[in-house]
Amino acid sequence: MNILRPPLIVTTCLLMTACDQTPLSNQKTDSTGAAAAVAAAADTSEVIATVNGTPITRNLFETYSQQRQQRRPGNQDPQTVLDEIVNLELALQDGIKQGIDKQPEIVSQIAQQRRAVIAGAAIKKQLTDNPVTDEELKKIYDEKTSGGGKEFKARHILVEDEDTAKDLITKLDVGADFSELAKEFSTGPSGKNGGDLGWFSAKQMVKPFSDAAAALEKGKYSKEPVQTQFGWHVIMLDDSRESSPPPFEQLKPQLQAFVQNERIQNYVKQLRENASIELTDSFKKEITPAPAPEPAEEQASDAGAQEAPAQAETAVQAE
Repeated sequence: MNILRPPLIVTTCLLMTACDQTPLSNQKTDSTGAAAAVAAAADTSEVIATVNGTPITRNLFETYSQQRQQRRPGNQDPQTVLDEIVNLELALQDGIKQGIDKQPEIVSQIAQQRRAVIAGAAIKKQLTDNPVTDEELKKIYDEKTSGGGKEFKARHILVEDEDTAKDLITKLDVGADFSELAKEFSTGPSGKNGGDLGWFSAKQMVKPFSDAAAALEKGKYSKEPVQTQFGWHVIMLDDSRESSPPPFEQLKPQLQAFVQNERIQNYVKQLRENASIELTDSFKKEITPAPAPEPAEEQASDAGAQEAPAQAETAVQAE
């Protein structure tokens, strides 16, 4: 007697989505062989239904329910969940009858899903065995936010040489408009906006620039050019304010994710250091970048000499 109520509509999309998530059942004819046998032996939970003699266990039902909840949050109607599992089981059995499970690409997909599930569980266990403590997070928070500091709102004009920067300062001394000079002379990307850099902290800028900005009074500009690796700057400080970091509880989830990511990276790094990893010569050649071509011998010509300044100007603007 069939006590299972079949769903009114079973869509291909539902089957395909669920197939990516549902564990394989205890099919005796499953081509996963030893892996399926191990899974069948390990699952000693209650059998809640059978499909052509194949048991549907409580563990399989709960696992599918959890994965379904992640895909489609909301009420998980037990009958609907079971119907979907049965539909997948029937499709699985039919696929095995057709030999689909023996197709090379399908075998590879099954192996990849197994690899991903077990690796994910190993990483999860690593994080569980090495939990992130509040004390650890608080220490990182204190290190990152120590000293407080200021934020600055400033404009700048970036040029290639000190003499040009000094000339711009002279223009400012006699009343020239800073934003207009930035639009006309600055080689930096902020030039088109009058040199406006918005609000920034000292850590966001290279030290010579941030030190010079911090030394200025509100509404004043630098009387001497400031040199950085990007060129020569004339800086105007529009405003400054004390910066206060977000509270610990607000940043805690981000800090936890940061530390967990470090845990995973260190875990994988240790595994790689203790592993023997060998590549075939043919694959090494496949992934090794081709050597860069030898530079062509330069031709000393009038045309080349004329192109050089234009190329240099483009490079500076891109910087």
